[in-house]
Amino acid sequence: MVRNALPARLWSHQEAAEFLGLTPATLHQINYRGTGPRSYKVGRLRKYDPADIAAWLNQRASQPSAA
Repeated sequence: MVRNALPARLWSHQEAAEFLGLTPATLHQINYRGTGPRSYKVGRLRKYDPADIAAWLNQRASQPSAA
């Protein structure tokens, strides 16, 4: 997916982990396994677009079961 507009600001690894309620180490592990949200290497740092995190969460949303 190609975007026309850049986000206002990318989140740091720490900010993304805090938003997701994960430790930075856990976020690192899910990224290492290739199951985490899309991220970007900027120099030595890993950065996240908040829209990518929202999309990643939406993909993992469970559907309510019928009662």
